[in-house]
Amino acid sequence: MAETVRVRVAKDKADLVKALTSSDGATGPFQTYADAIAFAAALGAKHKRRVALGEISKREPAPIGQEIFVSRGYDLVIKLLGVTATQDINILSSQDDKFENERLRIFEEYANGGLEILQAEVRGTVDYLERILLLLSSERFEQEEEDEEFNLTKFLS
Repeated sequence: MAETVRVRVAKDKADLVKALTSSDGATGPFQTYADAIAFAAALGAKHKRRVALGEISKREPAPIGQEIFVSRGYDLVIKLLGVTATQDINILSSQDDKFENERLRIFEEYANGGLEILQAEVRGTVDYLERILLLLSSERFEQEEEDEEFNLTKFLS
């Protein structure tokens, strides 16, 4: 069970995850690998992008213990993504390892999809933080424009 309670990172995204963190003298926008992966999972979910992991990174970052995500409050994100993806409340069960493994797999796939998006966004960029802030800002303004769009249907009733 030790291997099944660890969040894994695809080998082709390992360098990106390292670059996104502020460890080993790097100045990435996230403090820990868990922070970067949770952000990527949320981004992947926002864009409905789930990507299977393929080859797993064995070194930096090695699979991260689920307790790290729990201690940072990301267990709620893992559970929410599981319920959303499966449309089955039973996935929240802590009594069956099958459900826990499925939740983690879904979270890993959304994180991998989000990392693909981030990889494309930060390609050629020196300051990842600035680029991520621009991405978030554009998402916010895009949402505001959708909300402000003039809609005649409210006058039809």
